[in-house]
Amino acid sequence: MLSMTQLTGVFIALKEKLKAFQIQTEAAIDSRLPDPGTRPARIHTAMRYAVMNGGKRIRPVLLLAASELLPKNANPEAAAVAIECLHSYTLIHDDLPCMDDSDLRRGNPSCHKEFDEATALLAGDALLTYAFELLSREYVEHPLLANKLVSDLAFAAGSLRLIGGQMEDVELAGKNLDHDALLFIHENKTAALITAALTMGLRFCDPKEEQLSLIKKIGYHLGMNFQIVDDILDATTTAETMGKPTGADAQAMKTTYPALYGLADARKEADKHTKKAVQLLDTLGGNNEFLIKLTQELEKRAH
Repeated sequence: MLSMTQLTGVFIALKEKLKAFQIQTEAAIDSRLPDPGTRPARIHTAMRYAVMNGGKRIRPVLLLAASELLPKNANPEAAAVAIECLHSYTLIHDDLPCMDDSDLRRGNPSCHKEFDEATALLAGDALLTYAFELLSREYVEHPLLANKLVSDLAFAAGSLRLIGGQMEDVELAGKNLDHDALLFIHENKTAALITAALTMGLRFCDPKEEQLSLIKKIGYHLGMNFQIVDDILDATTTAETMGKPTGADAQAMKTTYPALYGLADARKEADKHTKKAVQLLDTLGGNNEFLIKLTQELEKRAH
């Protein structure tokens, strides 16, 4: 068992590595997004506002970390930017009046409040499109890699996964959901894109099929843990801490893990997924220490 001093050292190392990945992501986003002055300036300003408006950068961090599990053969930064662009598009659209009607995102006015609804809608569409443009352009010298990256991201974001999960979340709001319905929403609306971050990152290492299979399972458990903890925080913390409105799930009469099972059992479920993800990461091997520690810390996050 590690001593308190050793545990503190591990925690500091995790924070430093996480911060380094976040700084790398911020620089990559800034250098690759269209300049805000590019005509039409309003749409490019809105795109930058949505993507560079704070955030933990969990998905690009996971992608960058997965690319370091084994020796890589290309630069993963453009892929990290692409997945954050796509994630940001989903947040813009989630906040729109026709969806969650949220005025706050990451502690700042949501995109449709800072600009207007039409601009926000178009900014989301532009970021979605730009994600795939970026992958096809930046990896033109690695056509097989580019194809796999586009395939991973497109599948995760499509009607069978992310959009499908969002559709059922909207369609079933106010209804009493059972475990299977809640699982479908969470594993598609949230876990699909987190899984894509890990698979896309590992693609840079020319992985074997069994390694890809393992990391997809890791992504599932990590994504489920992430969404369950998000549900718990929505029910227990403040808007100031979260950087977005809380209590929205209850207000929209959405079924969540805390609502269905209670807070104590929801926390047990999150812990179960954390432990399974860590076990699978240990099996995968490679340079997995950061991903193991990050997985454990994500369960403990306060926002």
